[in-house]
Amino acid sequence: MSAPKKTAGRSLLVTSAAALSSLALTAPVALAAPSPSPSASPSPSASPSATPPAKMSGVGGSRLGQAGTQVNLASGVPVLPKDITARSWIVTDAESGDVLASHNAHWRLPPASTMKMLFADTVLPKFPRTEKHKVVPSDLAGMGAGSSLVGIKEGETYTVHDLWLGVFLRSGNDAVHVLSAMNKGVAKTVTEMNEHAEELQALDTHVVSPDGYDAPGQVSSAYDLTLFARSGLQKKDFREYCSTVTAKFPGETKKDKKGKTVRKSFEIQNTDRLLSGDYDISQYPGIAGVKNGNTTNAGATFTGVAERGGRVLLVTVMNPSKEEHNEVYKETAKLFDWGFKAAGKVAPVGELVPPKGTARSSAQPEASGEAGGGSGGSGDSGASTKPVASATADGGSRGMGTALAITGGLLVLLAGAAFLVNRRWPLPDLVRRRSSRP
Repeated sequence: MSAPKKTAGRSLLVTSAAALSSLALTAPVALAAPSPSPSASPSPSASPSATPPAKMSGVGGSRLGQAGTQVNLASGVPVLPKDITARSWIVTDAESGDVLASHNAHWRLPPASTMKMLFADTVLPKFPRTEKHKVVPSDLAGMGAGSSLVGIKEGETYTVHDLWLGVFLRSGNDAVHVLSAMNKGVAKTVTEMNEHAEELQALDTHVVSPDGYDAPGQVSSAYDLTLFARSGLQKKDFREYCSTVTAKFPGETKKDKKGKTVRKSFEIQNTDRLLSGDYDISQYPGIAGVKNGNTTNAGATFTGVAERGGRVLLVTVMNPSKEEHNEVYKETAKLFDWGFKAAGKVAPVGELVPPKGTARSSAQPEASGEAGGGSGGSGDSGASTKPVASATADGGSRGMGTALAITGGLLVLLAGAAFLVNRRWPLPDLVRRRSSRP
């Protein structure tokens, strides 16, 4: 569904006379979902806000709770792109957690299918990829009208690997509901997602539907979506699925002309246009996922990860007001370009906070981050950070989108009792096969 047209009004405002000043812009006027109540179910009749609150969450730093654009201006820092129309966005260094710049970072907005990042980060470790599941009618109950589908059929059997390809490549709500059914139901899955969001300190988020389908009170923020991506990317399987460009998906069992029972597969392609490209946009150099979304209430949303020159950035963009094809990807690409130029020059305006549990955890890295293993580390070991060539993924995945073998990844503990981060994520070889932009 396409987002309703919106008008945008902007005004420049100098917010600081300090040596490192900040730039603030007013937000475009648009419809927002109501903020969730931490203690009660949100009301469908609650009045939405048209502009971001003057004061939002201070998680990650007080600057991030202010409305408008937050960036430190100094000599040598490139100017932000002037034609960014998104209601909310954030540019971060994925490894250090530094927030390089943001715009209404904590504004609670409908997330669309970017919510599937939290779903995957919550559920993916629970089932080995080889596990099989036969779909029954109740598995597909309760999906919203017009949901994006990968094409799952009742009575057919799928592997967990198949289902995750459906989630990440086609944003299949049917695949989400089947995995939720395997996880003892949608209600339990939603509860676990909300609990996991709280553990990640993603306090702007309230989950109502695990697939991100529009629902009263279902909200997240650019800041929180970035936390979900950063946490998910610690997992090897998550990295593989979110970066896969094309794959083969099992079709329906039928009888051929000779009366023989056959089950053919069909090709699915990732709908992330910075990863797969489109007629009006090229694959972004260094891109390696993560997740896109688009609904009537949310508009277009996207979180992406890319690497250039050994630096890994995360960019989240929510609901551009400019009504052009693939606008969310075009604005993301511009913010990536700015971030790679500004990194190392611009003073951060905040940080991505670690999960709450890291203060209680030991300094020992987790044994595995693959599906069916542990939920924290990547599962890679060793000290070398140089990648080796990638290969095709299981189940028919091919081309550029696989996150596979490297000689190792370095897990480090950030200062104090902090987040165990794989600072040299083994991102897909995809990111190293494309020349960087100048």
